[in-house]
Formats: sequence, C-alpha cells, structure tokens
Amino acid sequence: MDSVKIFIDSAEIEEIKQGYAAGILDGVTTNPSLIRKAASSFKSMSMADYIREILKTAKGTPVSLEVIGRSYEEMVSEGKSLYKKFNAIARNVMIKIPINPSVSRDVRFDGVRAIRELSQLGIPVNCTLIFTPEQALLATKAGAKVVSPFAGRIDDYLRKKAKARFDKADYYPMGGWEKKKVEDNGIVSGIDLVRKIVGIFRMHNIKSQVLAASLRNTRQVREAAMVGADIATVPWSVIAQLLHHEKTVEGILGFTADIVPEYKEVIYR
Repeated sequence: MDSVKIFIDSAEIEEIKQGYAAGILDGVTTNPSLIRKAASSFKSMSMADYIREILKTAKGTPVSLEVIGRSYEEMVSEGKSLYKKFNAIARNVMIKIPINPSVSRDVRFDGVRAIRELSQLGIPVNCTLIFTPEQALLATKAGAKVVSPFAGRIDDYLRKKAKARFDKADYYPMGGWEKKKVEDNGIVSGIDLVRKIVGIFRMHNIKSQVLAASLRNTRQVREAAMVGADIATVPWSVIAQLLHHEKTVEGILGFTADIVPEYKEVIYR
C-alpha cells in the first residue's frame, strides 16, 4: 500500500499554494461552503479564473469540484459542464456527488445514478457526505473512484446523542467514548467509520479509494492513516499543526545556541 495521501480541504488559493510549495499536498477538495468562505480571495478575478488558478497550482494531483443540483439530471449536467470547462486546464478535475441528495427524510437514488452516468463517461467521481459503510458500498458499486466518509461530523453526531458540550476541534476517541456508550448503528466514532469502510473494501478487493473527510485535529489525521485510509483531507489550520511539537522548538533553540563560529565558517566558506 502506498503512503496515505494528504489533500487540503480548502478553496483558499494562498493556502493551496503554500501547501504545494512545501511539497506536502497530493490533492485538493472543495465544496460550495469552502468556495463561499474563500469568496473574498477572488474579488479581483472571475470565479472561473479563480478555479483555473487552483487547478494549475494543483497540476498533477486531483481537485474535487462539487455539483450544486439535487436531481439526477441536474447533477449529471453540472458534472459534465464542470469537467468540460475545467479539466483541460491541468487534467485533474474530479466531480463531487453526494450519495443521497435528498433534503428531507426521503431516500433518493439520484446520487448513485449520477455517479454511474458520469463514471461511465470516464469522469472521475468523489462521492461525498458518506456516513455509513452501506452508503460507501453503494457509491463504489455505482463507480465512484473515491468515497468520502465524514469522520468529524460522525463524532459531532455521537456527542450530540450523548448531550455533551464540545468544540468541533476536540478529539473524540477512535474506540468510542467511555463516559457514555453511544453509537450509530454499530459505529462508535468517525475514525471507526473509516476503519470499517477500509476493512470492507480490503476484504472484497474493492478498488475505490477511501478519503477520510471532516478531520478536525492532528490525532484524527494520524488515526485515519493508522486504520488504512488512502487519503486524508485536512484544513490548512490542521495541516500546519501537524508540524508542531514543543520539544521540536526546544531542540531548535538548543542547537541554535550551541553553534560555534568555526562550524558556521565551515558551512559558508
């Protein structure tokens, strides 16, 4: 198995550029909420030009662009339009389709139908808003190249079930919460959801990649890698935290204080 890939979950061009300049990114995921958040960044250019800039920055790695329609016809039309308009820029567009686009309790198969149609046209699909292994199975049967279980949002859901106060960045134990036994149809944490999907895919030799989404802290990123996720998509704030440890800072301060002039001279002469 290859090393876990790190995607940046952002539409902020400066964050994306920093990550690629550092050589640590393997892709980009965006969605309408992230585009809205980044809107102030592209006041000087059109939306189309801004998307082109992201794609060029991420050349050689995938960039997920999400549809906004909720019917099968809308999602297929939008997916084809986005792919036609932007894939020629850097040949790296992936279309995001929600597994179940219903805004009520009704179950609709429009998402999986759109995934199948776009996949059969050779358009790579990232299936988003996955919260169960069963949803992941249907997405991959429809042809999704990537399935995205939302680990952080499952943790939020479990804490709300337990009526607990929490901050979204708080760590939630991979093995479940000992204080109150809460679960979601056998899922005890967001990382447990990722682990179960990975296990099913390995067992049945399913080729779709598992992308751990909605990761809110560094320990979740570590645990996503531990349970075998192919990809972890992470906000820039968390990516930056991956580098930090107070003992690293302490060590750098000590090494810097110990530099003797003779050693510096050898390096620079």
